[in-house]
Amino acid sequence: MKNYILLFVFILSISCSSTAQKKTTNEKNTFPITKTEAEWKEQLTDEQYYVLREAGTERPFSSPLNKNYEKGIYHCAACNTPLFKSEHKFDSGSGWPSFDREIEGNVAFGTDTKIGYTRDEEHCATCGGHLGHMFNDGPKKTTGIRHCINGDALIFVPSK
Repeated sequence: MKNYILLFVFILSISCSSTAQKKTTNEKNTFPITKTEAEWKEQLTDEQYYVLREAGTERPFSSPLNKNYEKGIYHCAACNTPLFKSEHKFDSGSGWPSFDREIEGNVAFGTDTKIGYTRDEEHCATCGGHLGHMFNDGPKKTTGIRHCINGDALIFVPSK
């Protein structure tokens, strides 16, 4: 019986330290723009900080950018990097601004497992700010991808 208990404790310790249990983050990655948390808190609103720096999610249908149909570019709210073009935006019905493609090279991707299953997480490639997640249920006529992005992570710059 003692051997079974030792075996159980051993297996439990291995499974709890498995990489499958760890969240992949960008903490080890370096980005062209880096600031202290205090600097980010000073620069961003509370809502932007929650989304961009703490990987939070805004309430669905709360962002005015969700129903914005003007022509322009959506930039990172933290560092002003252009991320998405208005011509690639579509109404997914999800309650968050959705795009079928990103501006190539300006969005970085990672893995998020914090809610119990794996999702493709999106970050600004310049500052590492959390943007949202990518899903394979976008428009079939274009890319089939849905970039589900928090409006608080974005600043809209209209075309002139």
